[in-house]
Amino acid sequence: QVQLVESGGGLVQPGGSLRLSCAASGRTFRSYVMGWFRQAPGKEREFVAAVASSGTTDYSDSVKGRFTISRDNAKNTVYLQMNSLKPEDTAVYYCGRAGKGSHYYAVGYDYWGQGTQVTVSS
Repeated sequence: QVQLVESGGGLVQPGGSLRLSCAASGRTFRSYVMGWFRQAPGKEREFVAAVASSGTTDYSDSVKGRFTISRDNAKNTVYLQMNSLKPEDTAVYYCGRAGKGSHYYAVGYDYWGQGTQVTVSS
């Protein structure tokens, strides 16, 4: 059984930064695409960023240039560095392990963490 545990969320002012972490159990972490999604109240879970086992990254247009996803396979951990945060970035952020589907869609992921709240407000 795979477990994903996110941390690092909190309250930050507009323009500030946060770094999210997602620690994964399991010896095959390095073989999978890992992704970050977010879900605001009343909205669907949306793709934020993904990183392949090779280190290749992909981002949604709304965060490109502001967020950076990375992974440390030795630590079974994936990170999301968020800079220049905006109020519209406020959401619960989820880490997921991609299955066989597209990494752009939540249905393509077979394991999720519990989520961590990010609130951007002055």
